[in-house]
Amino acid sequence: MKHLTILHNNDMHGDFLPEEKDGKMVGGLPLLSGYLTKARAEKENLVYAIAGDMFRGSIIDSEYMGLSTISLVNLLNPDVATIGNHEVDYGLAHLLFLDKCATFPLICANLFVTLNNQRLFDPYLNVEVGGMKILFIGILTDEVIASTKQEKVIGSFVDVEQAAKEIGIICDNYRTTSTDMTIVLSHIGLELDRKLAELLDPGFGVDFIIGGHSHTFMEEAEVVNGIPIVQAGTGTDIMGRLEIDYDENEKKIANWNWQCDEINDQVAEPDPVMSDMLYRYKDQTDAKYKRVVTRWARKLTHPSREQETEMGNLYADLMQDESSFDIMLFGSGSIRKKELGPIIEYQDMLENTPFDDVCWMLEVTGEQWRRIIKHLMRDEAWVGETEFYQFSKGVRIKYNKTTRELLELKFNGEDVTDDMRLKICVQNYHYKNFDEFFGVPLKEVEINRKPRVVAVSVNNIVEEYFSTHQGLDAHVEGRIELVE
Repeated sequence: MKHLTILHNNDMHGDFLPEEKDGKMVGGLPLLSGYLTKARAEKENLVYAIAGDMFRGSIIDSEYMGLSTISLVNLLNPDVATIGNHEVDYGLAHLLFLDKCATFPLICANLFVTLNNQRLFDPYLNVEVGGMKILFIGILTDEVIASTKQEKVIGSFVDVEQAAKEIGIICDNYRTTSTDMTIVLSHIGLELDRKLAELLDPGFGVDFIIGGHSHTFMEEAEVVNGIPIVQAGTGTDIMGRLEIDYDENEKKIANWNWQCDEINDQVAEPDPVMSDMLYRYKDQTDAKYKRVVTRWARKLTHPSREQETEMGNLYADLMQDESSFDIMLFGSGSIRKKELGPIIEYQDMLENTPFDDVCWMLEVTGEQWRRIIKHLMRDEAWVGETEFYQFSKGVRIKYNKTTRELLELKFNGEDVTDDMRLKICVQNYHYKNFDEFFGVPLKEVEINRKPRVVAVSVNNIVEEYFSTHQGLDAHVEGRIELVE
């Protein structure tokens, strides 16, 4: 009998620095690196895997366009990592450059050049440890298609059925009699991991799915179609840990157990080498970005993407203020912090809204607006599998999740009628994926009025508004009312 430990995390999102919680220091790369060093010393057979989205969330990441992140993760020395949707935020060509800078292997089975069906990354990796051979297969979310919309030569399998088929192709071609375990390292979210597990033929021999993307904190593994699915939330505060007993005579897993470990100063000591490199980056970014922009009336929150939030209302309102459009739809995922304030430094501002893109104004009819809202409120919205939005003032939506009925739709106190005309504004990422995200064809909306860019930078507007408005406050007002 052999024993294997697999440590894994996902959606690091620039969570590089430790925080004080309940009298102890929690998370951050120095403690994470210290935890890994200790685990590697204690465990004879150990593999460390990352399930995507190392990038974004920190000014240290964005200032160096991910190069700092790759340098820091190199010190963590993962055995394997898969591509997440935010790995392509700085452009695909830049990601290929960062791949060359990485001293660890990046795998992805379903990102390819459409002209010749050539994969951009190795689809799998065989990791050998303690005489055991583990086959890792990388699968990512179809949101990469959205991020690379203008790069026509790039494609991805955009549904879970095709992803399952691709896993079968890899297993049939590269899984051999010497393969002891097969693990899918995915970045598609828990809901799609479940669907993927259901579609996987037992003959493929997939033993585990280690996932990411949906930021799901799991208390225990979820078994679907005989395949355990695990995910370790988000950030650097926790590490998933799979303990596996492997019967080498029977060539099968005899026992396994999964849990999450909290990364804090009581279980690990900070790695001084990691601290030195991290704080060199921090000192440089602090010199440039650590200045106060504004002071809010109090700390504001954004606890969930799938609901109206204080920060969501603030950002949607400031974008709409003194604008040429009626309604701002601010992407919930564009707001990255769960809480912020009352002191807002320039660094905080940029980290909270890192996707600094242009904004488009479109004109929709009342009938189209109703269809858009119904699409946004569909079942997938409540499990983190779709885009969700924060609406500027004047919008009133009442929706019954049980009966799937739109009970009320108002703007500025009036019922929205089919013949009304409303000017709406969306960020560039959402405009480029309008049909999918809003459920109404862009070509249909273009008939009303030609869309046009009304702002070239979200953060230009945010910074100006913050610097000219002190004591800002916002509350959840019932702009979105959900009825069970």
